[in-house]
Amino acid sequence: MGQGWNWSGFFGYLFNPYILSGAFTTLWLTLAAIAGGLVVGCALALARLSRHDWLAAPAHFYIWVFRGTPLLVQLIIIYTGLPQLGLKLSVVESALLGLILNEAAYLAEVVRGGIQSVPAGQTNAARAVGFSSAQSMRYIVMPQAMRLIIPTLGNSINGLLKTTSITSVISMEELLRRTQVLIQEKFMVLELFIVAAIYYLLMTTVWDVIQRRIERHYGRAYGNASEPVAAATADVVLEQR
Repeated sequence: MGQGWNWSGFFGYLFNPYILSGAFTTLWLTLAAIAGGLVVGCALALARLSRHDWLAAPAHFYIWVFRGTPLLVQLIIIYTGLPQLGLKLSVVESALLGLILNEAAYLAEVVRGGIQSVPAGQTNAARAVGFSSAQSMRYIVMPQAMRLIIPTLGNSINGLLKTTSITSVISMEELLRRTQVLIQEKFMVLELFIVAAIYYLLMTTVWDVIQRRIERHYGRAYGNASEPVAAATADVVLEQR
């Protein structure tokens, strides 16, 4: 027979340092994974857009593999498979590597889609006034692409905050793993899972507020502007020259 709901246990673990530390681990793991994934993802996106097959083909293969297989399987291969090849990683290193590699595959498509959404005429106009390919990308393409990239990137961060819980299978001491440890010790299953759910909800809610502000920042130039952003940006670059 169950003992019913334990209110004192619920409130006792709502601000428990052990749980709070797990939530902090979830936060830094998310930030590190999204930062690393964005760097790798941008490189993959540019490779996918390259006219050279020796760049585009490997990038396409990478994205195909990591988007087509579960993160859980990837983590297990990294944590238990790589040591058989002589490369032994710690739990933290394995979790970070798995999250970064997986997230990069998705962010690469986000960045590629944002870049391709900018009309080719914008790039051609930039090249016509003497911009290099790098300058065109930096001053013309990316400022416009960011308006489309930011919302999807924000959703990826929101999802990653919850996806980090998968790293508990390799004993990563994040929020879910620490919740499970306490459940095994205290036998308060529902109470502790709800505590964990509250922390996840709190983190995703705070990020939602931040994301909306970022979206407004990148979208305000499109609200009242009568001229394309690319033209305004081009004028700034010409003045800097």
